Amino acid sequence: MYDLGFLESGFLNAPIQKLSGTNPDFLSLELSIKREDLISSEVSGNKFRKLKYNLAKAKEEQHKTLLTYGGAFSNHIAATAKAGQLCGFKTIGVIRGEELGVDLEKTLRQNATLRFADKCNMQLYFVSRSHYKEKNKKSFREILKNKFQDFYEIPEGGTNELAVKGCAEILDEKTGAYDYIACPVGTGGTIAGIIEGSLPHQKILGFPALKGDFLEAEINKYTSKTNWQLITDYHFGGYAKVNQELVSFINLFKKKQSIPLDPIYTGKMLYGLYEMIRNGFFSKNTRILAVHTGGLQGIAGINDRLKKQGSKLIDYDG
Repeated sequence: MYDLGFLESGFLNAPIQKLSGTNPDFLSLELSIKREDLISSEVSGNKFRKLKYNLAKAKEEQHKTLLTYGGAFSNHIAATAKAGQLCGFKTIGVIRGEELGVDLEKTLRQNATLRFADKCNMQLYFVSRSHYKEKNKKSFREILKNKFQDFYEIPEGGTNELAVKGCAEILDEKTGAYDYIACPVGTGGTIAGIIEGSLPHQKILGFPALKGDFLEAEINKYTSKTNWQLITDYHFGGYAKVNQELVSFINLFKKKQSIPLDPIYTGKMLYGLYEMIRNGFFSKNTRILAVHTGGLQGIAGINDRLKKQGSKLIDYDG
């Protein structure tokens, strides 16, 4: 039934690419990017890392079904649907937004993420936004148990101890020479893993995609190290919020570096890093490694929104 070969081999293709540039601010230091987005076109970046040990645990416990949570444009929902399909699991996605299930055919036509999950045979279960907020309560879990019987549960965003273990493997012998490691932050699992995998001389910079002060407590659940800092100035208004300045940066970056960036996570991180470099945050001869966490599937949904607004679109060939 199970075939975890994908999980055992997919992580090998994540090269480090030095970024080019002639800006004087960049000449005294080195900025490179770890292309976790190249792990897979469909289960890419940190989502692969987070799922790796969770799916192995689900197999060990002989579960046939994975159940997880997310919004309508969730990278995690898309990645879980595909990884489950590749590895022989049934998948269930508990989706925030009861209205999306009223006319499912219309929703699937208009939403590339959910359409992809559906094509991967994920069963979509839509709940109201107020009900979704109660997903961590025992009463909510009982409803799911009664409806779906046995399943292996993966949290929203995929973050748990096994996810942190997987994300620690983002760093390896090739990343030891860098002084700073930068990564986007959603639920905190990826940065917690990177912190755990870091060396004593390294400083970890996290760029949250969400507003709020809850992330430090979440990260501290999974690591006791203190060599990290959250840079909270580049969320652009909150999760999935973008503006034309960010879109222009992403498009120019792709043109100059031939690397696509997603607008929710990695695009915001790189924008922030570039501004911090220009503002003299880093000393001379500093070596910085930015982690590209994938998430490119979300571009389609953001472009649909930008198109309706009559705004400039993100340049993406995917």
